[in-house]
Parts: sequence; structure tokens; C-alpha cells
Amino acid sequence: MHTATLLLIVLSAGLASQWVAWRIHLPAIVVLITSGLLLGPVSGIIQLELSQTELTELIGLGVAIILFEGGMDLKLGEVRRVGHGVGRLTIVGPPLAWILGALAAHFVAGLSWPVSWVMGAILVVTGPTVILPLLRQARLNTESSSLLKWEGIVNDPVGVLLAVLTFQYFTLAGSNWSQIVTGLGAAVAVAALLGGLGGWLIGWFFRRGGVPPHLKAPLLMVLVLAAYWTSNLVQHEAGLLTVTVMGLVIGNMKLVEREPLRHFKENLTVVLLSVLFIIIPSQMKIEQLEFLDLRVAAFVLTILLLVRPLTIALATLGAPMRGRDKLLLAWIAPRGIVAAATAGIFGPALVAAGYPDAEVLLPLVFLIIIVTVLAHGLTLGPLARKMSLAAQEANGLLVVGASPWSLALAQTLKDLKVDVVVTDGSYQRLKPIRMNGIKVYYGEILSEHAEHELDNEHLSYLLCATDNHFYNALVCKAQGAVFGHHRTFQLAPQMESDQEQKRLTLQQRGYFAFEPPTDFCTLQERLEDGWTVQSTRLSEDFDLDKLKSRLGEPGDDWLLLGSVSPQGTLQIYSSEQPFKTDAGWTLLYFSRNSDAEPTKQVAG
Repeated sequence: MHTATLLLIVLSAGLASQWVAWRIHLPAIVVLITSGLLLGPVSGIIQLELSQTELTELIGLGVAIILFEGGMDLKLGEVRRVGHGVGRLTIVGPPLAWILGALAAHFVAGLSWPVSWVMGAILVVTGPTVILPLLRQARLNTESSSLLKWEGIVNDPVGVLLAVLTFQYFTLAGSNWSQIVTGLGAAVAVAALLGGLGGWLIGWFFRRGGVPPHLKAPLLMVLVLAAYWTSNLVQHEAGLLTVTVMGLVIGNMKLVEREPLRHFKENLTVVLLSVLFIIIPSQMKIEQLEFLDLRVAAFVLTILLLVRPLTIALATLGAPMRGRDKLLLAWIAPRGIVAAATAGIFGPALVAAGYPDAEVLLPLVFLIIIVTVLAHGLTLGPLARKMSLAAQEANGLLVVGASPWSLALAQTLKDLKVDVVVTDGSYQRLKPIRMNGIKVYYGEILSEHAEHELDNEHLSYLLCATDNHFYNALVCKAQGAVFGHHRTFQLAPQMESDQEQKRLTLQQRGYFAFEPPTDFCTLQERLEDGWTVQSTRLSEDFDLDKLKSRLGEPGDDWLLLGSVSPQGTLQIYSSEQPFKTDAGWTLLYFSRNSDAEPTKQVAG
């Protein structure tokens, strides 16, 4: 098969698997591995004409980019809040997990000691490529999410280094513990130099305009790969630690370009994950699956139900952490691409070094990946919600900008039992809202403090309602990725131009909320004239059309704001988006009191 055809098959299968996983609400890795097995050992469609060394090197480059992107997601500000837990999980946890995993591999799975120690090191990793999507889906609170995220990203290179040093100890003649310690020291030193100092120099160079904007993301990718390759020359597989440190440094330098760079890496990571999780399982052989027996099943259960809980219990013993977080950590530990890639490297190498039972390494790791991703992915959300560590189904409104009109809207939503939070940088403007028992956040919504402290996992819509149109647009643009751009709204500008070319484009702002004209000044003036935020329930005999005929001309006589479903789900109205309601829905609108009373009686 031609190389171009093979590449197209892999890319198509990978991205199609990602889409299917999204549609059926399954973790993507499960579908990707299944596709790889079907295209490789089952059908024989994917057959790479590469040596094991070449394939390993290419896989390593992909994993380096993935770990760098994960490092950019780590915020040092989180350490100030959960540092005690992060330290326990990333310093005490890895050696405990390594030892306990190795004991289980030897005594339960029946592997030889050398293979067991390598297996234990591989299972130290908890997979940021798996845990990060699960965290977004589960809507964990900030503290619990930070603990799982830091453990997953930091422990990946640590586990790989342990596997490398263990492999070298058992396979290289003359290896001893002093060489192991020396190798570990060399890895840390090169990571600090190339990752820490190198990352800072890259950020310094970018900040001073040394590279044009269109070259920054591609150049950064090349520099990451160069740092990875150089580190591996000093100490085998030290490159993964280097790129993780580099991502951590660059991600915390407050570069103006940080978000575009991160989005570029995220998109690249999706493609790389799709490719790697197709390629790696496709290289397995049917014969390897014959090693999976009852002892292997017992080993997988031991890892889930004994090794992980015991590791967390010992690592966090006496730590000032919430008991609920400890219980959640004791269960949640999905493995991902780094575990698969590392097993793909050391399985064949151990077999070649004279350890035939290492043939089971790769299929066993894949089995653990599938089981942990399914078990933890399907239970993380329900378990976290039951333990009050995550928001229930996202349903509510975050209002940016405290004003009398914001108070009127928030009070009506509160009466309808819809969650609402109002944020503003002025304590004086927030005071009357807080005095009415409505949740508030005092501070700048775009600040780092808000990123760490503002609890918005339970909210589904954003409404920017300040008197500054361009600030509203800025907030909508910044928060679009958090809420979803289709759920991000702002008030229209006061003097909206009739010429489309003179307006901010939709790509630079949020959707305009409600019916025009709904600028800040118009809402405030009408509020002073006696308009109020009201609600009325639709029925079979009283639908939206009848409400419109009762209230008059939309925009002039009344404004439709949104609706609440019979199940309590909020929906914000915008003339720029489709809006559907039915009998049983409660409509929110802004009108004069004299117009509202007959409507309520009819809808009654």
C-alpha cells in the first residue's frame, strides 16, 4: 500500500473514531484502540514498513508534543491552593505506585521480576490525554480538578523515566544503582536546563517581538521537538520530562500569545492522539492476545481495587486534604497514550533482551487502558456529583456587570430556581445584588484569580451586560471556549451601525442577546420607566404567538429574554439564534407592569 494512502487511512480512521466517540458519549481512547485493532491484527489493512526503532522514535515525537501541551495547561497559581496534595501525588505517589504495581505484576500476573518492575513503572502514569477531557465532561470543582490534572501531567514523564532506568538496570551489562541515580540526576539536570531555562528564553524572545506572529506556533513546535531530541542524547527518554517542564514554564509566563499557542497545540494534539492510538494497537499480533487469561484479569482488578487505593492512602497519609478528594483520587486513574507508547517501546526490547514473558506487556497495558478509561470515565461524573465535588447538570447564568437591571433579571431567575451569579469589579455595584441573596463574584472576570476561584462549572450561559460594548465583546471572546460560543451573549451596542461592515464581526464578539434594541442605556431607561422582568407559563391554549399579540410589538413594547423548560433548563433568547418553546415552558420577558398582569392571568 502506498504511504500516502496509508496515512490517509490512519488519519481518517482516527478522526472518525473521535467523532463516533463524541456521538455515542464514550471515551475516545476506547473507540480509537478498537479501530486500531480492527485495522491492524484483525484485518491487516495497516502494515507499516518501518523498523521497531523508527516507529518508536516517531511515536516519541508525538508524545513529546502531547506532554508539552499538557504542561502548558498547568497553572502555578493552583499549587498555592492545592500544593500539599500535588506534592504528595507527584513526589511520594510515583515510587509507591511503582513498587506496588511491580509486586502485583509478579505475584498476581506471574511476570518475571525484571518485566514486573518495568510494568510497575509504566503504570505510574495516569494519562493527561484521558484525564483532561474527563475533567471537562465531569465539571469537577477547581481543587479536585487541579489535583487530578497535576498528577496526570507530572507523573507521565516520571513514570517513563522509571521505566527507562529500570530497563537499563536489567538489560545493560554492569548496571547498578549508582548508575540509576546518576541517570535520574542527568534527566533532572537536562530538564531544568533545556526545559526550564530554554522555555524561559523562548518566552523572552517571543515577548520582545523576535519572531513574527505567524511563525511563533510552528517555531515553538520545532523547538520543543529539538529539546526532546537533545535531552534524549544526554539520558534516554529524559526528553519527556524536558518538554513537560518547558510547557509549564512557557504556559506560566503570561505571554500575549499564550492562548493562540495553546489552541494550536490542542488542535495538533487531537490529530496526534488520533494517529498514535490507531498506529500503536495496529502493530500488535493476534498471538499476543492469547496471553490474556484469568491471571491477567485478576491483575487488572488488583491494579484498580488494591494498588491505586493503597498508593493514594499511603501517599496522602496525614496530608491536609479533604477526605472526599482522597476517595476520588483512590478510584480515578485512567491510563493513556504515554503508557501505551512506553509499553510499545519496552515490550519488544525486553523480549530481545531475553525476557520472553515481556510479550504480554503491550496487550496487558492496552487492556488496563481500556478498563480504566471505561470504568473511570463512566463513573467520574456521577461519583463526583454524589460526593459534592462536581456541579450537577450545567444550568444557570453568569451575568457580567452589576446594575439595577442585572438585579431584576437575577431576582426573577432566582425565583424560578435557576442558578445565577453576578460578577463585577465594583463592590458598591454588587452590594444591592448580594443583599438580595444572589450569588456574586467580586473581581475582574478575566483575572487569574477568577480563573481559579470563580465557581462556574454549574452555569451554562454567559451574559455580558456592562455599559461598555467592547469590554462585553472582549469577555465573550475570552470565555467562549469555557461556555461554548453558542452560549455566550452580550448586550448590543448603544449606537449600532446600520452598515454591517462597521460592526464588530460575530467572530470578535458574543451573540447579541434579546430583541434589538437591547443596549445597556435602553434597558436602564425602561427600568426607570416602570418596566419589570416578568415570567409567564405557556400552555396548549396560550402559546408564544398569543403572548406576542397580547404584549404588542417586540422590541418597542416588550423584550423576550429567554425561557425555562418544565425541567428547569434555562435558555437565553437571541434574534441571532433559533429559539423554540412549547407548552409548559416559562417565558422570561421585559415589559411594563400594566401589560404583564393580563398575560399572567390568561397563562395561569
